[in-house]
Amino acid sequence: QVHLVESGGGLVQAGGSVRLSCVASGRTFSYYAMGWFRRAPGKEREFVAAISWRGDRTNYADAVKGRFTVSRDNAKNTVYLQMNSLKPEDTAAYYCAADNVGSGSTQAANYDHWGRGTQVTVSS
Repeated sequence: QVHLVESGGGLVQAGGSVRLSCVASGRTFSYYAMGWFRRAPGKEREFVAAISWRGDRTNYADAVKGRFTVSRDNAKNTVYLQMNSLKPEDTAAYYCAADNVGSGSTQAANYDHWGRGTQVTVSS
C-alpha cells in the first residue's frame, strides 16, 4: 500500500515556475512507476508526465514537453514535477499517482494509488 501526498502548488504568474513534490509512504515506493495528472475546471483529467521506477525513463504530454520535468528520489520516497514557463492553461489540480506494474503509463486507469492533489493557478 502506498499513501501519496502532494505539495508545492500555489498562485504563480505566467512565465513563472513551480516545483511540485509528492511524498509516498510505504516501503516499496522505489518499485512503483509514478505519474502526474491534472484536472482543470470543467475538463477531464489528463496525463502530464510519468517516470519509471528506476527513473531512467520519462514520458510527457505534448502540452508540457520542454517545459515540465519529472524526477524522483527513491531515498526520499519523493517524486517531483518541475514546471517552468507556466501558462494560464496549466491552471489545474495536479495529482500524483503510483503504478505498481508498469513503467509510467499515460493512462490513469493503470495507476493503483492516488494523492489528493495540489492546486496550481497561473495568472496572466
